Amino acid sequence: MVKAIRVHELGGPEVLKWEDVEVGEPKEGEVRVKNKAIGLNFVDVYFRKGVYKAATVPYTPGVEACGVVTAVGPGLTGRQVGDLVAYAGQPMGSYAEEQILPANRIVPVPPSIDPTVAASLLLKGMTAQFLLRSCFKVALYLCSSIWNFRKLNLDTQSLSMQQLVELDPFLCQWANALGATVIGTVSTKEKAAQAKEDGCHHVIIYKEEDFVARVKEITSDNGVEVVYDSVGKDTFEGSLACLKTRGYMVSFGQSSGAPDPVPLSTIAVKSLFLTRPRLFNYAVTRDELLEMAGEVFGNVQSGVLRVRVNHTYPLSQAAQAHEDLENRKTSGSVVLIP
Repeated sequence: MVKAIRVHELGGPEVLKWEDVEVGEPKEGEVRVKNKAIGLNFVDVYFRKGVYKAATVPYTPGVEACGVVTAVGPGLTGRQVGDLVAYAGQPMGSYAEEQILPANRIVPVPPSIDPTVAASLLLKGMTAQFLLRSCFKVALYLCSSIWNFRKLNLDTQSLSMQQLVELDPFLCQWANALGATVIGTVSTKEKAAQAKEDGCHHVIIYKEEDFVARVKEITSDNGVEVVYDSVGKDTFEGSLACLKTRGYMVSFGQSSGAPDPVPLSTIAVKSLFLTRPRLFNYAVTRDELLEMAGEVFGNVQSGVLRVRVNHTYPLSQAAQAHEDLENRKTSGSVVLIP
């Protein structure tokens, strides 16, 4: 038996229960992993509240972790006991001291990368990779993850391409390293200072300024070519207004709730494109998964991406971590330690 967080009913952080669970032995094509660090992501809150539906209830939450392989299934090759590995996405169940994982969904973690960094980085980094290289193909290689539920504007100078994106400090760091001009909007002066540290050249505090008007001012009223929006209801209309003709709206989250239905006439005015992508549809094959993860880890090793794990909680205190995340008391990455 091992300890894990279990959810027996949907609701607030209090539904996260610390319980004994049976893990069992890996079957063919599986490995058993002893988790060293577990990433906390806002998608975990969505599942806990029922915004997204878990396959079964009760369930063990969590979609990201880094750990050591402790057992391999019969006949499995290419993975061995002692390997440091990470995974992000499916299957759910990382809020546990140990778990069984499909061998084809884990990726090797370079020895130079600490497990807490790997656990806090992989899901957000791979999300950014598919958003920027697949949903709307940016010629330059950019990577990031979700940024405090607000917007950033990226002007990729060498391409004369402007993007309004809602991603985390990784995007600022990577874009700055590529020589891009980055303009970000954040909610507080403290976050504005952090954005500048991450390479944001111009920062808009959206509670004090109209971010749509400022984006239009910055782009000489032309608008941006693509918007990456994970906020949803609160920003969807404004995000559409920031787009130029034939612009792309990439909606990949709804932290403020589902957007109101959009009449086709709204899209037709500027011949806009709208998509609602999911990471799992862009990392279907193992080659796709390894390429995504390799690029993310490579940028950490090269110093392009600087990961800040600002908050760690014992796994047994996952409820407190969720409460702090929802109340915006955390910044940077949040990791649970078994």
